[in-house]
Amino acid sequence: MGTRTLCFLLLALSPISADEKYSGPPPAKPDIPYLVFAAALKEPEIVDAREEKRKDETVYIIPGTASPARTPESEPVFIIDARQIAPEHIQLHQLEVKDGNRQVSLSSTPQPGPSEPLHLLVKRINEHLYRIEASEMLNIGEYALTSTGNNHVFCFSVF
Repeated sequence: MGTRTLCFLLLALSPISADEKYSGPPPAKPDIPYLVFAAALKEPEIVDAREEKRKDETVYIIPGTASPARTPESEPVFIIDARQIAPEHIQLHQLEVKDGNRQVSLSSTPQPGPSEPLHLLVKRINEHLYRIEASEMLNIGEYALTSTGNNHVFCFSVF
């Protein structure tokens, strides 16, 4: 077996590091998932959603029909300096525009449908820095990243 073949096999069999490289700017504030926008980071709209309990669901309502944080990317990428938020507990929801507000309805009994969180891929970059990306194409519309356990949401629009 040649030296090149042996080196190739060793590289192929070596464990892949969980850390990935990131050469962009650092997030300005901790615990905010910034949209990666070309070579810059763009802060999402940060709001506290109003919670309303209804028959078999909880509705989270965000004022306004559209977020000022916009991206043309159908599979947006976020960078977060996670200090108090657990990135693996962040969820992505598509919001419905209704009565001048954006909202998402979550059933108290889990059911497939529009209230289901969308799929995210979370990758560790270094000790506190994480890359979060939508692992499915998003339609044009309004979206929110949420951290389980509170009503603090990070909103953005895909256009």
